[in-house]
Amino acid sequence: MVKDEIVATLRAENEEFRTLEEEHKALERALEEMNKRLHLSPEEEMERKTIQKQKLIKKDRMAELIRKQGEG
Repeated sequence: MVKDEIVATLRAENEEFRTLEEEHKALERALEEMNKRLHLSPEEEMERKTIQKQKLIKKDRMAELIRKQGEG
């Protein structure tokens, strides 16, 4: 299966994947909003880094699900 087909299948059949994808998109929007600011307070910078880490964790899990689906 091609990656796009695998992703479409996971979206249709795997609730965890759908949830991860939605959360990843929400984190991306939050990060975009933070990146629009010229200056961030130290607390905001920590929050930005936390968002980046959470986004990466979700992306890694989605990639893992895609790999597993491709193997199966």
